Amino acid sequence: MTGWIILSIICVMLSPLVWMLPSRRQSTRMALRLEARRLGLGMQLAREEWPHWLLREPPGSCAQYHCPRRSAEPGQWQYWQTEPGKWVNRWREPCADERVMAHLQGLPGDVYKVEVDARMLSLYWGERGDAQVLQHINEAMKALARL
Repeated sequence: MTGWIILSIICVMLSPLVWMLPSRRQSTRMALRLEARRLGLGMQLAREEWPHWLLREPPGSCAQYHCPRRSAEPGQWQYWQTEPGKWVNRWREPCADERVMAHLQGLPGDVYKVEVDARMLSLYWGERGDAQVLQHINEAMKALARL
């Protein structure tokens, strides 16, 4: 009986340590982020003001993957994915640039936004997927950064 009491007390004392272990989802996301780092992509959690007209509400704090832009052409654009494969600008006009659209079409449905400025390409992603999805995103980002 005394052994059971001591074992119970030890279990009660150690149980808070179990709460500190990351969940499976957190471990998966961390593995994706480390793999993105190995591929040369930067990542940060960013707060974003999403347009009110998006059909599904993206999270308030979203993973922003970014890479430097290597194009000599100056340009700045933003496209949001309203439905899988449907990309629109802030005025809800479909993407008219075929070169850009060819790369945007293949992105997963949980990529919410892609934006480009003079120096940087950023992609806001819900991080659902595995290393193959990340590899596909990396290829699309590198191709878009050269446009």
